[in-house]
Amino acid sequence: MEWLVWTGAAISVLGLLGIALSVVQVVRAKRAGLDDDALRARLNRVLPLNLGALFLSVIGLMMVVVGVLLA
Repeated sequence: MEWLVWTGAAISVLGLLGIALSVVQVVRAKRAGLDDDALRARLNRVLPLNLGALFLSVIGLMMVVVGVLLA
């Protein structure tokens, strides 16, 4: 089950990169000095990326745990 651990770790890293990307986008949006409606619209565009990246991280970590338990 070593392949499950390494695949899960790779998926978790992809999820962490996606979370970092969404954080960078939110910081840029806040620094842009937008009004409330424009800022809300930009944050609503970042939300699916953030949730998808969080999902990838969770799935990857679950794969790592299952791989370790089955080894």
